[in-house]
Formats: sequence, structure tokens, C-alpha cells
Amino acid sequence: MTALIVVLIVVIAVLVVVGVVVAQRRSKDAKRAEAASHREEAKATLMEAQRQESAADELAARARQAQLEAEQQRDAATSARSGADELLAKADEIDPDVANRDSQDVRSDPAT
Repeated sequence: MTALIVVLIVVIAVLVVVGVVVAQRRSKDAKRAEAASHREEAKATLMEAQRQESAADELAARARQAQLEAEQQRDAATSARSGADELLAKADEIDPDVANRDSQDVRSDPAT
């Protein structure tokens, strides 16, 4: 009878040890699965962040290009305005009526 009690105690102890080992293994497996899930989520988040960064870089490049085009257009307008001013000045030099107007303006100036 004593031997039977000892065997039962040993069997129960072995079952308890096996239960603890299995529980630890399941716990580790659950933690591994959770860690893998976090890694996948982090990877997806990083990919989205890279996509957003690329989109921002592309938008900034377009903005720089638009700024350059605006500056070029402003320069072209300034050049065109300068050319028009030169043509007007030349037309005034050539036009005999402009010379008469200038001399009349000087004579009709009340300050003189």
C-alpha cells in the first residue's frame, strides 16, 4: 500500500510538472504570436510612413518646379516689359508730335 501511495505521488508530481511545462510552452507560443503580430503591424506602419514620405518629397519637388517656373515667367514678363518700354521710348523719339508735346508741356508749366 505504501508503494502504491508513492507511485501515485510520483505520477501526480510528473503530471504537475508536465502541466507546468505545457503551460509555459503555450505561454511562450502565445507571446511569440503576439510579438509576430506587433512586428507585422510595425512593418505595415513603416511602409505607410515611407509612402507618405515619398509623397511629401514628390509634392515638395513639384512645388520647387512650380516656383522655378513662376520665377522664369516673372523674368520673361520683366524682359517683355523692358522691351515694350524701349519700343515706346523709340517711338517717342521718332514721333514728331511727341517732341511738340514735350516742348508745349515745358512752356505751359506754371513753374517756369
